[in-house]
Amino acid sequence: MKKKIITLAVAMLGLSVPAAYIPSVQTAQAATAEEKSEMRSFVRNTMAQNHVRGSVVVIKDGQPQQISYGYAWYGKRIGNGNQKVVYPTASLQKVLTGAMIVQLINETANTNNQITQYTKISRFYPNLKNANKITIGNLLTHTSGITATGTEVNRGINYSEENAIKWIVNNANATPNTPIGTYYYNNTNYILLAGIIRSITGKSYEQNFQERIINKLGLQHTFLYQNIPGSMTDSISYIWNGSKNYQNAAYVKRSLASQLPGAGNLFSTPKDYYKMQVGLMDGSILSSSDFHYLTHLKAKTTEYSGGVYLKNNDTLKMAYGNLAGTHFADWFQMTTDNQNGLVMFLNQTVDNESAAKAVGYQILNHIKPNTFTSK
Repeated sequence: MKKKIITLAVAMLGLSVPAAYIPSVQTAQAATAEEKSEMRSFVRNTMAQNHVRGSVVVIKDGQPQQISYGYAWYGKRIGNGNQKVVYPTASLQKVLTGAMIVQLINETANTNNQITQYTKISRFYPNLKNANKITIGNLLTHTSGITATGTEVNRGINYSEENAIKWIVNNANATPNTPIGTYYYNNTNYILLAGIIRSITGKSYEQNFQERIINKLGLQHTFLYQNIPGSMTDSISYIWNGSKNYQNAAYVKRSLASQLPGAGNLFSTPKDYYKMQVGLMDGSILSSSDFHYLTHLKAKTTEYSGGVYLKNNDTLKMAYGNLAGTHFADWFQMTTDNQNGLVMFLNQTVDNESAAKAVGYQILNHIKPNTFTSK
């Protein structure tokens, strides 16, 4: 290859849960075949008109529907949505890393190894600059003050998790910091969180992800890059160059993926990613109160916390991701009750985040008008 029941965490975390976070117990009437066909036609026509290709899951009244268009690998004519194709999730992975941190906050409560959002990361990174002032919450909200760059510049080395994290620490030490509490979006924060997961559990991030996310949800099309089986393939990205489709082919190389444990080395499908979003609130991965905790950390200074943005009075959750040197665009936007929204993995774009979101926004307005945001 080319390469539940809602748990009682409310008491544990001392939080009250807004009604918006309590999953609906109502079951919507199943969409008719005619309604599904109409949605499929609309989505595919919208993608065609905007010269994008990829795979999408639309969620309407609690029912997911996968709709794909174009080729995941044009040269081999492997279509998007093919059962052997997985897509890089890029920064959409971060909320899963954040969720594992919350699991560990719960698991270590009242033990000698207890961590909280206020725990200083010097406990795990004694040689990292300012680590005695930076908290786990700062990492989760991108308010650590770390401004190190170069995490997505392919260094041509297939890193182990341990060595990828060591490089991150050294790179951060060589970079000036901004004041702690200042928001600065940076992969470094979540790679450091992957290292904290390793330190607390004594297991690799890879093993933790397998046990805590993939196995818990029974996911069949979700892998860290190094675990994608030979029977499957990761997709190739392309651009529309103004006159032709499938130009400037680029894919995520193993070396690049290995640089981003916890922050960009996850591959999945829109269908599996939708299951992860549901699992973040239904008790499979986190309870609804745990998710509220993750997305309302005290270090939060923007709408971002724990890997996602919450908007419109916490009624919407979303995140966008891509990887430098490729043309992928990943975007999910869903109502926080998981009843309506979109998970969109594009492998052909015009290399413009706003343009990719504009495509998704057209689809979101067709799913449920006057509900979603364009950014």
